[in-house]
Amino acid sequence: MNERAYFERLSTSAETPADLFEHFETRTHGDRTYHAMPSAHHDVERGTVVVPDADAVVRGYPSVPRVLVLDPGVESFFAADERVAVEEKLDGFNVRIVDLGEPLAFTRGGYVCPYTTGRARARLDLSSFFADHPERMLCAELVGPETPYTSHDYDDVDSHAFRVFDVRDRESGEPLPVERRRDCCAAYGFDQPRLFGWVDPAAAVETVREAIDHLDDAGREGVVLKAADATSMVKYTTESQHHDELAYAFSLPFDYGRDFVFSRVVREVFQAAEFDGSEERRRERAHALGEAILLPMVETIDDVSRGETVGERQTVRGPPDEVDALFDHLREQSLTLDVASDRRTDGERVVEFVKVSESTQDRIQYYLEGGTRDE
Repeated sequence: MNERAYFERLSTSAETPADLFEHFETRTHGDRTYHAMPSAHHDVERGTVVVPDADAVVRGYPSVPRVLVLDPGVESFFAADERVAVEEKLDGFNVRIVDLGEPLAFTRGGYVCPYTTGRARARLDLSSFFADHPERMLCAELVGPETPYTSHDYDDVDSHAFRVFDVRDRESGEPLPVERRRDCCAAYGFDQPRLFGWVDPAAAVETVREAIDHLDDAGREGVVLKAADATSMVKYTTESQHHDELAYAFSLPFDYGRDFVFSRVVREVFQAAEFDGSEERRRERAHALGEAILLPMVETIDDVSRGETVGERQTVRGPPDEVDALFDHLREQSLTLDVASDRRTDGERVVEFVKVSESTQDRIQYYLEGGTRDE
């Protein structure tokens, strides 16, 4: 790989190619070797990939900041004269789909996911899109109850589906403006997150709050606010999402760090301070927050005491060869998998499995057997 050439194409703040490429990992997919940056460094986004045999750079998706209070957060973030789109933020698996002689789906961390690649090829009209736009990438969420990474239920998704939320130049990362992207995706039949409307920053709070209330009632994640040119964006999430994420973390309490937990509590606290004016409403929220923290952990302790396997429970559906490739991919990442059921339905393989959380399972077992904890 010509590190100097790719160094210049990546527009990095690193002083030398060596300073940058020491942060890349060499990976393979089939016969192809590529280089990926698993975390952000030197103004290069997490998940950025260099693929020498295709002479390609696939830029990572930028980190999206979060606003904790809508007023004055939204108005402070965007320029006063900007039009701002309010779109739904979906709870799914984030991938970037590009054509490098073949369509490939890269994860946020820069891995080629064979399962998601196969699903994207089957469910999206990629040949038409990339014939017309070979240098672009589709940024999409894989959502639904039958995916290997998330399992959030959506009323209109029986198994799994893609929602394209961004279209970007794969090398520069420059996005299509929101209206052009929505028109482009509609032209190729790509489903997108719902659009709640356009607002100016000074009047955004009411629109966003109405959207959040609606999404909260449905147990959905939140919204992303995007400038019309899509170069700046900020996210805001629902109370139900905060509680779901805390419940998930505390169901595997020794696998998720304090930073993960604390950040969710902070989001909840600022939302309560801004919108829960009555003492009764704050106590109601506090009660729900406490249940999200305590009950899942107690249930996990009960499971371990009964000898059950604990971890992330997923269901995946797809062609047998894609499911085989998925499990090879997961095991290559040193994950321990416990298959609960494996069946064939209409020519597809449906597997229910657990990504075993060994740290939580072993630690709880140790304490149940009388082990002590230093604090």
